[in-house]
Amino acid sequence: MPYRKESEVGEVRPMVQDFERRKEAEGEAAFHRLGWKRLTIVLIVEAIALGSLSLPGAFASLGMILGVILSLFLGGLAMYTSFVIGNLKLKHPDITHYADVGRLMFGRVGFEVMSFMFVLQLIFIVGSHVLTGKIMWGTLTENGTCSIAFGVVSAIILFLLAIPPSFAEIAILGYIDFVSIIAAILITIIATGIRASNQDGGLSAINWSAYPKENVSLAEAFIAICNIVFAYSFALCQFSFMDEMHTPSEFPKSILALGIIEIVIYTLTGAFVYAFVGLDVKSPALLSAGPLVSKVAFGIALPVIFISGSINTTVIARYIHGRAFRNSVVRFVNTPMGWGTWLALDAIITVIAWVIAEAIPFFSDLLAISSSLFISGFTFYLPAIMWFMFLKEGKWYERKNWLYSGLNILCFFIGIVVLGVGTYSSVWDIKQHYADGKVGTPFSCDPVR
Repeated sequence: MPYRKESEVGEVRPMVQDFERRKEAEGEAAFHRLGWKRLTIVLIVEAIALGSLSLPGAFASLGMILGVILSLFLGGLAMYTSFVIGNLKLKHPDITHYADVGRLMFGRVGFEVMSFMFVLQLIFIVGSHVLTGKIMWGTLTENGTCSIAFGVVSAIILFLLAIPPSFAEIAILGYIDFVSIIAAILITIIATGIRASNQDGGLSAINWSAYPKENVSLAEAFIAICNIVFAYSFALCQFSFMDEMHTPSEFPKSILALGIIEIVIYTLTGAFVYAFVGLDVKSPALLSAGPLVSKVAFGIALPVIFISGSINTTVIARYIHGRAFRNSVVRFVNTPMGWGTWLALDAIITVIAWVIAEAIPFFSDLLAISSSLFISGFTFYLPAIMWFMFLKEGKWYERKNWLYSGLNILCFFIGIVVLGVGTYSSVWDIKQHYADGKVGTPFSCDPVR
């Protein structure tokens, strides 16, 4: 009898090993299906959300000329730093998420610090989509019920859309997402343009200006600048997305396509809506289109609110799940254990994001602080450091490196300025909201203000 049991164990072990090898091969295939076209769509999903409709408010503070210049300039720099990130990924294929760059730069301490920054910022972004969902449901129903219920519904939708573990699968939803945001933006531009034309005095009566608004403070101006900076913050998830590419060397096509699309959308949206509404433009600008049209626009924008939010949950879950099951077939999410742990992790992330968004009455300002602290690095000064540490060939002051050295010094400087002045401005904004009585209460049924 003991001999038989030992024999049975010996027969089972190869079967288990064969099963794991098969699942690992299937997982590797499933997680490397992303081509450059799908990568472009996934980047669009992550990058272009209703935040693009906060840019008219930024133009209102900065004026038309400075708003357009900064949108073009910062968009171009963000494209460049994304090329730096992509080239580092090609040089170090073992980098799977942005957190891995911390280890490459500063060892274990750098890895843990950047992991914290990476996960916290993405959770905050998911929380911001919970709040945007609350605003949308409140607008559609004219605040027909407790806003906490709207938050719960938004969180559930975000959870369900984050279930697919592969970015290639999310790319399919990305086409819906892209059509949704383009349609919402066009409706907003057309509706505000018609309203402006029909008012007394027509377009000439709109109080927009080519120059910054009168008496604008440093904090107000820099909050507007930060809104433009954060609009171009797609670098955060680029390593994660590129890790699924079957031909990573084709990434420049995706960055170029995304960069051009973003710059055109952001600049035209900011300029047109500001010109049609003026200094009284609301954020998001959908709310400036009138009660009925804003409902229509929010309804059309529903996919982008939740698809763009859920992809951040997927990135967090992929990072944590892959780290927890690094040497196990479970990491491929194609076994019962893999699916069970994946769904549990998705649920935990979504609940944490919902709780943070509901419990912190100044959450939107807290998101601005975290973005100043973290996005300034992920998009600007960290890629600059990457170039100097890992991609530079020869001395930085050699003639062949003059252009790239100058660009990276500029990116580093901008990142540090956003880090310092942006954080100061966000803290100032929180104090101002408290002074004006605009800060709500935790877990309140009141509409989001």
